[in-house]
Amino acid sequence: MEIKIANKNNIKSILEIINQAKLYMKEIDLNQWDETYPNTQTISYDIENDVNYILVDNEKIIGTFVLIFGEDETYKNIEGSWKTNSSYGTLHRVAIHNDYKGKNLAKLILDFSMEKALEKNIHSLRIDTHQKNLSMKRFIEKSNFDYCGIIYVSDGTPRIAFEKTF
Repeated sequence: MEIKIANKNNIKSILEIINQAKLYMKEIDLNQWDETYPNTQTISYDIENDVNYILVDNEKIIGTFVLIFGEDETYKNIEGSWKTNSSYGTLHRVAIHNDYKGKNLAKLILDFSMEKALEKNIHSLRIDTHQKNLSMKRFIEKSNFDYCGIIYVSDGTPRIAFEKTF
């Protein structure tokens, strides 16, 4: 099992995983992701900016996530307060292939993200999710992120926001 930076040849596999997540969200009446987001353009942009990572098992892409360092526009305004005012990394668009769910792979993603942060002398990660996204909320809580408040994404909908310091 390895994590590596995605490239344009990985878009089809990444979208397959994203679309599985969208279907799951639709089945549980969760409108966090929909037909228009995330899409090919979103994934291509992430890849072009070297922030989209893939989790690979025996040459099969089984997970995807975005790890960004620097200020996230969405996180500038929060109803609440962040734990830190220093540099941070942000995790976005975390998704695992249906056949690999429940295998604690999100922990690998988190460990990798913290390692990358520490390489940059950054000691904080932030993440947000929809209130109804119970599986992501379980991961966040299990990973000892602290609840910080409510942020609003670009379409104006609220997300619960968390930060982990290390």
